[in-house]
Amino acid sequence: MRLFNPGVPLAALVVSLCVAVTGCAGPGQYVWFRDLPPETREATAEYVIGVGDVLSIRVLGREEMTVHQRVRSDGRVGILLIGDVVAKGKGPSALKAELEGRLKDYIVSPSVVVNVDEVQPITITVLGEVTKPGVYPLAEDLRLMNALALGGGLTDYASQSGIYVVRTEPKSVRIRFTYDGVRRNVGGAGDFSLHRGDLVEVE
Repeated sequence: MRLFNPGVPLAALVVSLCVAVTGCAGPGQYVWFRDLPPETREATAEYVIGVGDVLSIRVLGREEMTVHQRVRSDGRVGILLIGDVVAKGKGPSALKAELEGRLKDYIVSPSVVVNVDEVQPITITVLGEVTKPGVYPLAEDLRLMNALALGGGLTDYASQSGIYVVRTEPKSVRIRFTYDGVRRNVGGAGDFSLHRGDLVEVE
């Protein structure tokens, strides 16, 4: 079986293979910001629970089940009857719906109230070809544009098309941007809302 055409230079064959295989050139698997569905691009209006946040959880009519807990390092809180529940990475409404669903095995028509009583500072890590890489707290302005500014901007060696947001919650995703798109806010790229624990990487 012939593996390659001797008339084609080996270097050209390697380039062709790299083009055909996603992520062969180093960036790894990613999705371009412009290819994200609209609902993923838009900032979420609801707070996302994180480790260290203090939650108050009440089951109406069952006051003995009320808990006031800090989200543990494993992202969980303990609830009577159902045990440990993952709270990290969820909004209060999503956690409420999950708890009500799981409590139906024990309580008729359970109604749960979830409040975030204390929040931990949201931090973003900025790495790679930026002037001041590091971990930065983001108080109110959670936009990608602001995170790059906190990192001191791009160095002279930075790739103009190799800006990534690496996110692990609620599922792992690596989102690719161009610097021009972020700077000019093309399609809302500069206003892309960052989440707690996001990593901003500049190649």
